[in-house]
Amino acid sequence: MIKLLALGFLKFGISDLVDILLIAILLYWLYRILRGTGAIKIFWGIFIVFLIWSIARFFHLTMFAGLLGKIFSVGLIALIVIYQPEIRKFLTYIGNTRFTKFFENRRNRKLSSEDYAEDIDSIVRACKRMASSKTGALIIIARSTPLYDYLQTGERIDSLISRELLENIFFKNSPLHDGAVIIKDHRIAAARCILPVTKRDDLPTDLGLRHRSAIGATQLTDALAIVVSEQTGQISLCKQGIISRDVSPTVLNQMLNEELKQ
Repeated sequence: MIKLLALGFLKFGISDLVDILLIAILLYWLYRILRGTGAIKIFWGIFIVFLIWSIARFFHLTMFAGLLGKIFSVGLIALIVIYQPEIRKFLTYIGNTRFTKFFENRRNRKLSSEDYAEDIDSIVRACKRMASSKTGALIIIARSTPLYDYLQTGERIDSLISRELLENIFFKNSPLHDGAVIIKDHRIAAARCILPVTKRDDLPTDLGLRHRSAIGATQLTDALAIVVSEQTGQISLCKQGIISRDVSPTVLNQMLNEELKQ
């Protein structure tokens, strides 16, 4: 056995090192995406089975390795069917990496350089007034990731961004106050949109449906989500599934400027 291990180390080359690094990066990505969800246990289960299968192949345990290989191949097909949302989330995460955004930003340079000052001012003033009256609101600001699936669930508006319109949409007696408003290309594109609710189980229990929808939407896209709590009147900003709570209007203005004027 010792001789076999020594022989394996002697054959270890640069290609093997690159192979290990690529697998490590892939596993790290998967862990980041699935962290806090029920699928993380499945992730660790697959990893352990794969590790045992690799050890069995290394020691030429043909029958045992073959059995694990069959279980692994059939199990992967079942997992693709069962965990389709998580797989979609993983592929979306790859599509939102800085490498792919570099080319999109070059292609859309004119759009990204437009002045967001008026948009940000209208959004912040609307959130400030809704926070003071404890009017619940959920505003999604689209960036490079298309939000077509979410837009189709709501009512199309296609209007200029204004404080008055945002307040009227989220007014409690308004037929459009439930769901999210999506802002795209400097316009209010749609209202009453349905967003995916995050499945993370490590969130504070006081976070309501609006906050969980904001986290779910920003986990899958590069959009920004602003939430005004109906219970506390607090303003929250969510980015990449990470939520900043109890944000003042001044800080919200600064954060939006930093994110949208990049």
